[in-house]
Amino acid sequence: MEGEITKIKDLKPDTKRVNVLAKVVSKSEPKEITTRYGEIKHVTEAIVGDDTGVVTMSLWDEQADLVEEGETILVDNGYISLVRGHMRLNVGKYGNIQKSEENVDEVNEELDMSAQEHERRYNSYNNRYGGRSKYGSRRY
Repeated sequence: MEGEITKIKDLKPDTKRVNVLAKVVSKSEPKEITTRYGEIKHVTEAIVGDDTGVVTMSLWDEQADLVEEGETILVDNGYISLVRGHMRLNVGKYGNIQKSEENVDEVNEELDMSAQEHERRYNSYNNRYGGRSKYGSRRY
């Protein structure tokens, strides 16, 4: 693993290449979804947290087998995506999830980083140069 561990409370909607040490608080049943490319995939959501907060993690297909409730995991090279405006921690093809030797004993469930809704930031170029602002009107 390269780089330092990022605390859950410090995750932002545009966070990339992040390392997170977290305890798995809960794990849902897998849901079947069809991607925009027509592929069928399974996504399992897990709530993971540390002493600063919790975040929802999306586990795709066999990634769900790598985490169990109650254990501490290390997410290496993860990233944040927005699902309907809410942050999700993901591990893409360049990252990995592993059980950690180190334990997270205390989880602060008061701060849920996935509860807050974030506005999607579309191409800021449009807003600056005559595109529509977030209120839907043109700027002149």
